[in-house]
Amino acid sequence: MANHDATLESKQLLHLVFGGELTALGGAEFRDTKAIDIVGIFPNYASAHAAWKAKAQMTVDNALVRYFIVHMHRFMDPS
Repeated sequence: MANHDATLESKQLLHLVFGGELTALGGAEFRDTKAIDIVGIFPNYASAHAAWKAKAQMTVDNALVRYFIVHMHRFMDPS
């Protein structure tokens, strides 16, 4: 079982972190798609979450700014 856990932790599961200012609270439509902040692509959820959290904390004063994590690996291998 330990080998299986190590394999899961080391498996590359790409995640995209991006965000920007939305048109309305609670929505997911960006005010200006050209201004979307692409934070980066990360090899696992933990590193993507750390980047997302840092960006979210930097923009806490603007309620319309939201950052998202996309599980790219799910689109690349939907099974």
